[in-house]
This record gives sequence, structure tokens and C-alpha cells, in this order.
Amino acid sequence: MYVESFKQLIVWQKSIKLVKEVYVCTDKLPKEELYGLVSQMRRCSVSIPSNIAEGKKRKTKNDFLKFLRIATGSAAELETQIIIAKDLYPDIDYFKSSSLLEEIQKMLATIIKKLEAIKS
Repeated sequence: MYVESFKQLIVWQKSIKLVKEVYVCTDKLPKEELYGLVSQMRRCSVSIPSNIAEGKKRKTKNDFLKFLRIATGSAAELETQIIIAKDLYPDIDYFKSSSLLEEIQKMLATIIKKLEAIKS
């Protein structure tokens, strides 16, 4: 099935849900983390669907792959920051964010693998 818009991509839709979950979690972090973990986690989460969208809009397979890889990097950054936040603030529930992130990372890896297998 051909996907006309990035908004039709399930991975983009799930990434938007992830952004919302990260905002919920980071709202619970102490105010002294506003310019630390809160800022970093929010930027990383927003970067994931943003890069998926930008790559899809570029219209070429190579550009899409490039931006999917950037989204994958942002996902790894967010994963690291969630691990740090869990260690520092164990009373906050990160389950939904972690689960969504893991699912998105798997989806990104699958899309990248499939796109790489297509001959240009």
C-alpha cells in the first residue's frame, strides 16, 4: 500500500502518542530538571515524529532513510534519558513511554531494513 502522507504512517502516529506520554512523565519531574532532563526528553521525543515527517516529505528513498536514521538516533537518546530518569526519580511511572518507545524503535528498524532492500 502506498502512503501518501506521513500522517498515515503508524510509526509517526505512535511517535505522536510517545510525545504526549513524555510530556506527562516530564510534568512530574522536579522543577530543577526543567532545563535538564525535562528539556532534553521533550526535544528528543518531538524529534522522532518530526524527522519521520520531514523524511517522508522529501520524496526520495535516500532522504527518507536518512531522516529515519536520525529519528532512530533521537529514539536512542530518549531511551538513555528515560533510563537516567528512572534511576533518579523511580516514583514516576515511565512504563507507557518506555513501551511505546520500544515499539517505535522496532518499527523504525523494520522500515529502514525494508527500504534498504529496495533497489533504487
